[in-house]
Amino acid sequence: MSDLVKIAVDAMGGDNSPKKIVDGIIHQHNSNKNNFYIIFGNESEIKKHLKDKLDHNFFKIIHTENLVKSTDSPLEAAKRGKDTSMWLAIDSVKKKESDIVISAGNTGALLVIAKLNLKMIENIDKPALSALWPNKNGMSVVLDLGANIECSAKNLVDFSIMGSSLYKSLYPKEKPQIALLNIGSEEFKGNEIIKETYQILNKKKSDDFDFKGYIEGNELMNGDVNVIISDGFTGNVALKTAEGTANFITSELKNALTGNFIGKFSSLLNFINLNKFKKRLDPRLYNGAIFIGLDSPVVKSHGGTDFIGFSNSLSVCNRIVKGNLISKIKKNI
Repeated sequence: MSDLVKIAVDAMGGDNSPKKIVDGIIHQHNSNKNNFYIIFGNESEIKKHLKDKLDHNFFKIIHTENLVKSTDSPLEAAKRGKDTSMWLAIDSVKKKESDIVISAGNTGALLVIAKLNLKMIENIDKPALSALWPNKNGMSVVLDLGANIECSAKNLVDFSIMGSSLYKSLYPKEKPQIALLNIGSEEFKGNEIIKETYQILNKKKSDDFDFKGYIEGNELMNGDVNVIISDGFTGNVALKTAEGTANFITSELKNALTGNFIGKFSSLLNFINLNKFKKRLDPRLYNGAIFIGLDSPVVKSHGGTDFIGFSNSLSVCNRIVKGNLISKIKKNI
């Protein structure tokens, strides 16, 4: 059992918890028995949903009745004390009792409590929130998605190194192709920080990634690059826009194909292709934002996802640890 990835799980964060969290753990365990789960939260509630569906050799429960609320400000969450399920889960990786921590709870609270407990990787000034996005050829890593509203050129260069390390950890057979999110593809476009970052990355010779210059918002899904760098303000706007567009397209397509007899008949004829399309845009497949730059990895599952989405974020946890993300960042920085 020593070779199992030890995942510290905040079982009390997010909608419909802890049931969703426990169901996600069981679902992931049925397909991947390479994890050991240290589950933090109300023991009686957790056991009620476990119901002997998980081998006792693959989990243990750390009981606490205190939790961070979704309505808490980051400061309020920190003041709740060191016995909340979120704090204890993060403390577990700090003490090296776990390899990685995951929570579907309050995002602001998770970032603040993580920064209070965990050290920064040497020479990195700011941690970044990153996530996986689909593109035509597979997946892209995008960062920062909201942890840092304002960034210097050094921060963006650090994000490039961290993003390429994350991509290499998740997809070890592929080489990271990096681009800066900008308002144009020409070298003279953008603000001074973006242009300064461009010059630094353009001169930087690295065996770990290729720098491809600028990328515009309408090219994010093209698949020409697989690591996209931005400040947190721009990245968060891009993320929310992409999510909203995907939901709009899926909803409108569903209405068109179920609204009348011709639509229903055509949907039956194209069932396989439509099912592929639906899966491609299913946000549960890309669930799991990664807070990187700290000396232990922290994963944030979307609070509104279901157990399938949470299960997928547990899979991301396993791949991050197996891919030696922190070691890669320290080496490349």
